[in-house]
Amino acid sequence: MKTTGVIIQASSRSKGNTEKVVAFFQQQTGFDVIDLNTKNIGHFDYEFNNKDDDFNALFKQIAKKYKTIVFATPIYWYTMSGLLKVFLDRISDFLFNEKEYGRMLRGKKMAVISCGSDDEIFEGFTMPFKESSNYLGMHFLGHVHTWIENDSIPELVKTRVNEFILQLNKKPIIN
Repeated sequence: MKTTGVIIQASSRSKGNTEKVVAFFQQQTGFDVIDLNTKNIGHFDYEFNNKDDDFNALFKQIAKKYKTIVFATPIYWYTMSGLLKVFLDRISDFLFNEKEYGRMLRGKKMAVISCGSDDEIFEGFTMPFKESSNYLGMHFLGHVHTWIENDSIPELVKTRVNEFILQLNKKPIIN
């Protein structure tokens, strides 16, 4: 099966709870997985001092190869992980330099998987994703919140993830 999607896993623990959900999602979709914890990605800066880290090549690969980008993040302090925030900030590199790669995001799809300690999700969590999607000309497909109980994915979470996967192939949500 030819994959057109990628899951960008953004947890500080490559084999933590978020990875369990990512593995389940990947098994259902066949999407590729990129673990940001294994990459050397520096913070955005206006002098582009980090241009030789892993981000530029990784972003170009993502922009060229995938139609759907699913961000998977644990919830740290009521928001996305620092790894994911840095990744999103670095997209700015391609809004200033090599703009043709930044423009490749137009028309692509974006979705989010969050993983917390329970079923609670706080208002405003998806705002940065929705607004970034709008700004980049992408289609925001939505968000599914997940959690782990007793070191495994609860059946309710599996059901929600499967419903979310079905939603990915439907018409994008209007932001």
